Amino acid sequence: MKQLLLPAVLAGFIAAGCGDQSKPQSAASTAVSNVVSAPVDYLGAVGAAKNLAEKTVDLAQLNQAIQMFVAQESRYPKSLDELIASKLITQVPKAPYGTKIVYDSATGQVKVVKTQ
Repeated sequence: MKQLLLPAVLAGFIAAGCGDQSKPQSAASTAVSNVVSAPVDYLGAVGAAKNLAEKTVDLAQLNQAIQMFVAQESRYPKSLDELIASKLITQVPKAPYGTKIVYDSATGQVKVVKTQ
């Protein structure tokens, strides 16, 4: 009896191991990897949101200072440093990492652009 059982068990293991290995990952294994990487994904999203919020607030403050300068001087400032000299701002805000602040004195537009 043991002699018949052993070949049957071996045949079962061989048959089970000969399946198609190129199947895509199951939904369960994908869900497990999403659960494992969720804290890292969350922290990355929080960092990106922080950078966006800082950029938005800084641009709003600069635009307001530029408009106040235009109201006082009837022209756009030649540079953002003129806003400091006029005491409308104490310093030019620092751009988030990987970006820079660009000011166009002809139009009074302030933008944050990615550095290359």
